[in-house]
Amino acid sequence: MKRTLTISMDQLYRRQPGGIGTYVRGLVQGLAALDDPNLEVLGLAPRGVVPRDAAELPLHRVDAPLPLALLTRLWPVWPLGVPRQSDVVHATSMAGPYAGGAVGAVHSVAMHDLLWRDEPGATTKSGIRFHEQRLRLIARRVDLRVFVTAPGLRPRLIDEGIDPARIHDVRLGVDDDGTDPASEHDVRALLVEHNVRGPFTLYAGTREPRKNIERLVAAHAVARVANRELGDLVLVGPSGWGGVSTGRATVLGLVSRAMLKGLYRDAAVVAYVPRAEGWGLPPVEALHAGARVVASSTTPSVEANSEVVHVDPLEVESIAEGLAAALAEGDDEASVARRRRSVAGLTWRNVALDHLAGWR
Repeated sequence: MKRTLTISMDQLYRRQPGGIGTYVRGLVQGLAALDDPNLEVLGLAPRGVVPRDAAELPLHRVDAPLPLALLTRLWPVWPLGVPRQSDVVHATSMAGPYAGGAVGAVHSVAMHDLLWRDEPGATTKSGIRFHEQRLRLIARRVDLRVFVTAPGLRPRLIDEGIDPARIHDVRLGVDDDGTDPASEHDVRALLVEHNVRGPFTLYAGTREPRKNIERLVAAHAVARVANRELGDLVLVGPSGWGGVSTGRATVLGLVSRAMLKGLYRDAAVVAYVPRAEGWGLPPVEALHAGARVVASSTTPSVEANSEVVHVDPLEVESIAEGLAAALAEGDDEASVARRRRSVAGLTWRNVALDHLAGWR
């Protein structure tokens, strides 16, 4: 029997799609990888200029008649734009929609974190109000299935009054074999353009206070004194909400997916030490590339991964020691293969299978 899945694409239309944007792209790609003729995947998009990430996804896009800001306000009460034939309506963020579709349709929402509580300084007062209102809506909508992507989030949602039977744990993915990494020559050329020569330590992610970049910069300076092979600290990714000091680090900003994969591959160490995190894709992507990784103990995606050097994100000394320890790890073929195997189960195809199980 054919089943129509409608998945919200609103996050891809935001200025910084971030980790949720990666989740949307990956889920759609995972569903496509199943190659199931009985699945029809529709992407519900706001009115407006279509971002490249949305235009290239393997699905049929359905455009709602209003722009993103208005849809976000209306979706809690009116499933505007949701196709009537939808058997599943999945909100990939707390924006919604929360209803619509065929009679008896399954409705679900993905929840990735409670960061507006864990790091209230990382958002605005209106942002906190928005998330609290949506959390209360989700809690009282007893028909709504809740997909959680972060370890540890389930018990917190239960404490909010959400029935455990409504909560479905799903994995996230890191495989992206459709994009080849940039060549070593191209990676080196980009770095030389920014006056980086020789080895380098890489941070990938948004530059915002909760990502703890200022402590990472300080720790890198300490560790490099005795570990010259750490090289320069290179920061990749967009600027987020709230200013941070990047010190003497080299800021590349946004780079292509191919270049990011090349940077992961060629980095002496990849460091990701946020104070708080919902899941944390960068360190897992780095492991998938075979890189040596330092991550804070507050990064759920790798908290149980023995291939990662775990550090206290609030202690500069701990981060510095972690950078040195990671650099001392093997970088031979066997070590690279072992790191890749540690995240082998995190494929977008498996993510799609997790979701299908939750929609049954």
